[in-house]
Order: sequence, then C-alpha cells, then structure tokens
Amino acid sequence: MVKSTFGKNLTVSIFGESHGAAIGVVIDGLAAGIPLDMAAIRRDLDFRRATGAISTARQEGDEFEIVSGFFEGHTTGTPLCLMIRNTSTRSGDYARTKDLLRPGHADYTAFVKYGDWQDYRGGGHFSGRITAPLVAAGAICRQILAAHGVMIGTHIAECGGVADAPMPSDEAALAAALDRLNNTAFAVLDADRGDKMQQAVLAAKADGDSVGGVLETAVIGMPAGIGEPFFNSVESTLAHLLFSVPAVKGVEFGAGFAFAGMRGSEANDPWRMQDGRLRTATNNNGGINGGISNGMPIVFRTVIKPTPSIYREQQTVDYAARQDATLQIKGRHDPAIIHRARVVIDAAAAIGLCELFCEAFGTAWQIDGIVNK
Repeated sequence: MVKSTFGKNLTVSIFGESHGAAIGVVIDGLAAGIPLDMAAIRRDLDFRRATGAISTARQEGDEFEIVSGFFEGHTTGTPLCLMIRNTSTRSGDYARTKDLLRPGHADYTAFVKYGDWQDYRGGGHFSGRITAPLVAAGAICRQILAAHGVMIGTHIAECGGVADAPMPSDEAALAAALDRLNNTAFAVLDADRGDKMQQAVLAAKADGDSVGGVLETAVIGMPAGIGEPFFNSVESTLAHLLFSVPAVKGVEFGAGFAFAGMRGSEANDPWRMQDGRLRTATNNNGGINGGISNGMPIVFRTVIKPTPSIYREQQTVDYAARQDATLQIKGRHDPAIIHRARVVIDAAAAIGLCELFCEAFGTAWQIDGIVNK
C-alpha cells in the first residue's frame, strides 16, 4: 500500500520530517520537455514561509534543489526529485515534553500507529513543514496549467472574525483579482480588512492563543468535460488532496452548506448563451455538475483550524507514565497559519487538476501547446 503518494497518472510522493535532514517530493509522470520557471517555484515557497510577527519565529530559507528529472531548463520525463534541507531546527524544545500529548496534534494517533519509532520532533512527518515540498510540486503543476490558460488563486475569506470582500462574480474581474492575489503576501481583496485580520492574529498571540479561518479558492480557464461522475470526480479528487493538508477540517464547493437552506429554484444555475459560449447565470455549483467541470469557474472553500500549538497551559496526559498532566509548550509556533496555508491550497488544487487533465488526455497533454515538438 502506497501511503505517501497521490495520483495514478501524475504521482506526487512526499518525504521527510520537520526536524530531519531534509524534506522533499518526487513527481513521476511529467512529460519530457516542460520548461520550468525556478523563480515561480521560489515565489510560491516564499508565500508559504514564515515571515513577520503573525508567523512562527522559525526561519527556514527553503532553498530547494532539483536532483533528478530536470536538465538544461526542462523536465526529462523521468521522475523529478526536489529536495529542501532543514536548517533551523531546535529539537530540544520537543525532547523536554515528548511524553506529553499536545492537544489538537497527532501525538497520540502517531504513537498508536508507530509506537516508539515515531519522530516526535516538531510533529515529524505530520508537521505542516512537509507542505513546503507539496507547494514546490504544486508550483510546477501551476506552470503546466497556466500554459493551458488555467489560473488558480486563493484569498483569506475570513480570519479572526474578520471577513474579506467577496470574490468578484464577473469573470474578467475575477481574473484580475486572482492575478493580484498571486502577487500578494497576505492574500486579501480588501487591504483594510486584511489589516484588521492581522490585528486579530496579534491579539490572539498576546493571549498565548491562535486563530483559524476560511480560504476561498477560484479556478478560471477550466474547459468543460474534465472529471468523472463518481470516484474520480472533480470534487472527490480535489477534496482528497485538500483534506491531506494539515489543519484543513472542512471543504465545500460552490454554495456548499448554504444549499441546505435553498429551494431548487434558488440552487439551480440557469443556462444561457454569452458571446457564443454556454455559461450559467449563477455559479452555485462551483463550476461542477455531476462531478465534471462545466466551464464556469471552479470555486471552493476550505476551513483552516486554529494552530494547535498555543502557549496557554492545557490539560493532557503523560502517555509514558499513564497519568493526567498539564502542558505548557515552548518553542516557536504560529499564532495563525491561514496566510501561509493559502499557497498550499493552491498547490493541492493544481496537483489535483493536473491529475484530472492527464486522466482525460494523457501525459502528452502537459506539453502540447507549450513547446514545438
């Protein structure tokens, strides 16, 4: 059973631990001859990195190296391995409390599954640190999609009780908004509301606490007909990847849970002709019908839970002594991760969409129209 690999046509395998020597990803199924923009990979990794007072003090440069499957600026068609060295570990912060189960973390479930062999430092393989190579893989997939006119972007729809401005419904305005978001460190549509979000994060930090929020993602340029009716539907493929991201606890497409309060006459998206194309007047179904893309923007939201590592004293158990205990963590932790998670969500979506395109059109789809063959 393959446990750290996603995909059948384009496989993405992650490896490493938070405080190990390195983390990385192997991507198999890339076509030969795809030009890769190293600066674009660097940009996405920088958006995931911790910066400023609203992030952890752990500063990793996330310098990456591609050690196989890439030559003279292009993919070779063989497995591409990308590696990131860990350079800022303080494992002693975890050794002192290794037998105390951290509430909200995977400490207990990891112990049950792996026994005493689990690498507990910084959460080991369960750590959000492992999203760095996922972002790098997603950056490669985003480049492939962009060459086919598909753009992905995410904004912080809600954080710390503050809501951002809504995504534009007009597709031209939406494209401009996604372009701005993809070049913004704190991805909001309304800068004033973004400032209020950051103030809420800092207030939680001052209390030794943390906050979560909601990310909203849109994909434009998707053709109709991608996806399958049931197990390889657009929703199930994307949800599989989205729920693999640490801290994601909810996913909804289109109107999502709001459908529960609608009648069919409200929920349905009426069809119409627009500039010679089939479009829908509304997009409650988030660009997907019957598991298959319908040509409208794909829209989904993900819930990011508050960072479980908080500085307040908490009730727990010493699982080695088998007795109740209290825990007050030390070390370097984020009061919020939602601003860093947005590019992880973009990456997950890009990987899933590339897999769906390859399922429909094969590996050659990746390179067709990118370079002359």
